[in-house]
Amino acid sequence: MTSPSSRIGSGPAARPSSDVSVAVGVCGVFALIAWILVCRSWPVIADALALPGPRAPLSGPYAAVAALLFTTGAMAAWSVLVDKVHLRPSTGIDWSNPRPLAASLDVSITKLAGLWATWAGIGFFYCIGRWYWDGQYLFAMEVIGACAVPVFLLSIPYVLWVDRYLIDPRDSAWHFGAMLIGREAWDAEDVKKHWRAWMIKAFFGAFMISILPPGFSAVVETDFSAIATDPIAIGTVLTQALFVIDVQIGTVGYLCTFRPLDAHIRSGNPFLAGWVAALICYPPLLWATMGREDVIGYSVNANGWTYWLAGHDALLWLWVVVMTALTAIYAWATFAFGIRFSNLTYRGVLTNGPYRFTRHPAYLSKNLYWWVSTLPFLVTSHALTDMVRNTVLLGVVNAIYFWRAKTEEAHLLAEDSKYREYHAWMGENALITRSFTRVFAALKPRGAPVAHPAE
Repeated sequence: MTSPSSRIGSGPAARPSSDVSVAVGVCGVFALIAWILVCRSWPVIADALALPGPRAPLSGPYAAVAALLFTTGAMAAWSVLVDKVHLRPSTGIDWSNPRPLAASLDVSITKLAGLWATWAGIGFFYCIGRWYWDGQYLFAMEVIGACAVPVFLLSIPYVLWVDRYLIDPRDSAWHFGAMLIGREAWDAEDVKKHWRAWMIKAFFGAFMISILPPGFSAVVETDFSAIATDPIAIGTVLTQALFVIDVQIGTVGYLCTFRPLDAHIRSGNPFLAGWVAALICYPPLLWATMGREDVIGYSVNANGWTYWLAGHDALLWLWVVVMTALTAIYAWATFAFGIRFSNLTYRGVLTNGPYRFTRHPAYLSKNLYWWVSTLPFLVTSHALTDMVRNTVLLGVVNAIYFWRAKTEEAHLLAEDSKYREYHAWMGENALITRSFTRVFAALKPRGAPVAHPAE
């Protein structure tokens, strides 16, 4: 990791440097856009190159998966060739002092046993999770099933190779393997750490793959000339395009947790509250809470901005600008992580991009977007109860995200002194975070102890 003394600027008010460069995420976005343009122009390309096959845009689900290869390749290449992340001490790798294969072989076999048993456990979890075999998840299961054998085979040369260079190859995967084999001492905390990381990858990886195709297809197939004067259509496709960026880059982050890219999961959130706050925001728990109108449904009889602003072109265009800006911030907050995006994990400290202004730009922009797009206080039933319920319940959703943000901060504050510096710097210097900090400080009872950043 970059030492705390390596900072942007000078003096006590300097912002700690970021472990992720701005350029790596930008490379991913440009690679994704380039692939989308290829998919949109495929009929012309196929004709020009006399390629066999249909002459239609590549908008199918596997074209969306192929986009992952382009974005991953671009971000990995920049990370290694320009940022040289593989040389950072935080990788735990010493490229100058490889072990003989025979010296690390036993460790690697133990680690492979742990990894393969973990993947078998994840497969069992997918099998018993009924929601994975219905709707959008069917595609994710198809992709994961197709990748299972290649990943199994490629794990052998990868582990054998990396273990020769790791300073301490007996990582958390090794400890789980040692527990299964029973020949050597293992540490229970490392086993828990191993499973937390893989549970995060399994849960969110399947979810992200499942939502890749719809938005990608819509962006590839949209006829922009036909909707140029329609603010609702323009707003919809711009939002879809930005969500495609978010989903594609985010999926790369979940899949590429490799040490040579310095993108490995240092730790998963150890707090139960953190898991509850995060998982409640995603299927299947989402379907039982926010997805049900009788639980946290904040849009009952609220037809949204397109209904209430219909016929008011100036307001419609204004709403398009606002919603596009909020979605752009949301997407920016994802691709700013580059190849390291994921929930519930510590993978280094990010202090640039939108994270210069608030510690949680994605949550802030997402929650504001829901207010602007839903307009929950305007209802077609004209019932005061619907207005109040929608408004209060969207406030509940906002509170859930606030709780989620605080549990993430608690995890990172406990992990890294640089994040503690960043947390303190933001509280004093970042416009949005500083404003919230002062509001919460003013609401505290007089005489209450002051919480320091590390607490």
